[in-house]
Amino acid sequence: MIQVKTAEEIELMRESALVVSRTLGMLAKEIKPGANPLKLDKMAEEFIREQGAVPGFLGMYDFPNTLNWSPNAQVVHGIPGNEALKDGDIVSVDCGAIKNGFHGDHAYTFEVGEVAEETKKLLKVTKESLYLGIREFKLGNRVGDVAYAIQKYTEDHGYGVVRELVGHGLGRELHEDPQMPNYGKRGRGKKFVNGTVVAIEPMINMGTRRIKQLKDGWTILTADGKPSAHFEHDVALVDGKPELLSTFQYIYDALGITSDEEDEFRSKKLVL
Repeated sequence: MIQVKTAEEIELMRESALVVSRTLGMLAKEIKPGANPLKLDKMAEEFIREQGAVPGFLGMYDFPNTLNWSPNAQVVHGIPGNEALKDGDIVSVDCGAIKNGFHGDHAYTFEVGEVAEETKKLLKVTKESLYLGIREFKLGNRVGDVAYAIQKYTEDHGYGVVRELVGHGLGRELHEDPQMPNYGKRGRGKKFVNGTVVAIEPMINMGTRRIKQLKDGWTILTADGKPSAHFEHDVALVDGKPELLSTFQYIYDALGITSDEEDEFRSKKLVL
């Protein structure tokens, strides 16, 4: 059952989401060739705690770290280690935080140094598909409408859409109803109502949609070893329309990127 949130709860969830957004923005300045993932993981933990929150992933289901750190062919749920980033890498950083009893859950795939053009295109298309999906998160639509928008756009570009891992409802629990797959048919699945809050997160592979798991029990990789991209936003349904709770703007400010991609999904200007 979808756990409908009140207006007050949605604003508390915005605080949780922005803890994660600020953390990803802080990391954006540090993600470069030679950076040590474990060091960045510790920085993220400390930064989250400084904001009056606690890491949402650390210890959950026995996960050992604050960040899901997934470079190159790793799709999601990678464990930070001591292998330094290299020029040309990409890395999905998925981060969670709990504040005021609510979860924030937010991800971005970063470029490390000079990245191949075909990889840049994968990241661009995946992020574009996220916003196409968010646009379909509106009153009267269903889970399948969001899923179809993401699937069609990415598959039209020749990419593989991961089936086994999905987005989800969000609230006092990290994973709530409804499940939000990135593939599906229009008009299918649960219907959205005002007060629904979800994490929409396309996970898109350059090659096959098929995946495999490492023996660590966490890390998911593409079956063909080609790169994978992952972007995630927290979104509430307010007055029939999608309202972004998270933002990439802290990342963009750190990287000197100008973007208005989020503007249509905000009822009021975001104050950083």
